[in-house]
Amino acid sequence: MMDAAIVVGVDGSPTAWSALAWAAEDAERRHLPLRVVHVREPWLAEHPLGASSDEETRTERCDRLLADSAARARELAPGARVSTALVTGAVIERLKTESETADTVVVGSRGRGGFAGLVLGSVGLGLAGYAECPVVVVRRLPRGGGGDIVVGYDGSRWADMALEYAMAQAAARRSRLRVLYGQRYPAMTPHPAGFGPLPVDEVSDIRQRLIAWRDKHPGIDLVASTVREHPVPALAAASREADLVVVGSRGLGGFASAMLGSVSHGILHRSHCPVVVVGALRGRP
Repeated sequence: MMDAAIVVGVDGSPTAWSALAWAAEDAERRHLPLRVVHVREPWLAEHPLGASSDEETRTERCDRLLADSAARARELAPGARVSTALVTGAVIERLKTESETADTVVVGSRGRGGFAGLVLGSVGLGLAGYAECPVVVVRRLPRGGGGDIVVGYDGSRWADMALEYAMAQAAARRSRLRVLYGQRYPAMTPHPAGFGPLPVDEVSDIRQRLIAWRDKHPGIDLVASTVREHPVPALAAASREADLVVVGSRGLGGFASAMLGSVSHGILHRSHCPVVVVGALRGRP
């Protein structure tokens, strides 16, 4: 979608400020608008219980949070086009709605109020599993920048979407793209009868696919490697020197059901840099 905005959810928590910084810099880098959104849940009272009449109302606090967030975004990314929105409703549903027209939705891994427990609870799973655009979860910002973009790849269509997003990030940042592939079947392990077709030469197939990606994007420094361990520790180790880790929302083998199973939970808990979960790219079936 042309000129779609990067949407960042803010609530005043430390990781939300990190998410705002990531989103602002990405918007400036990729020449996209930045939309700063705060979701106000309708069941929260305008005047907290026990508050005095001269204290800020909830609406005033929300407006101040958005104004402060916009000011910080413009300071971090002077070239970004910044707008704000105060929306009312359930957090996950409103962010899903935002995702329908957004380029990306960015959130912190933990928050206050509606964003609390994002990684650990149903809010994060629901957003990353069902958003209509890539979702960036920022636990901490990378140190210094200039690191690799790391993508988990298994040849599935979700992995192809993740790789396409990772390619765009690598091009915008002029970074190296590191592709990690987790082999589904140990080389000497017999294939159990009744569990699908016999294994094929997956590594060779992945290499051929990546050659096609290199030909499509010749200006990107793409380095691929096969990992023979569980993908979570492999991705977590790579994240130590990376600026970004990208995974698909579903997959095959080692990267299967990312965001819906143990891989997604594991990398969100253990990553040392922001994580992108790609479940949909517009224009794709």
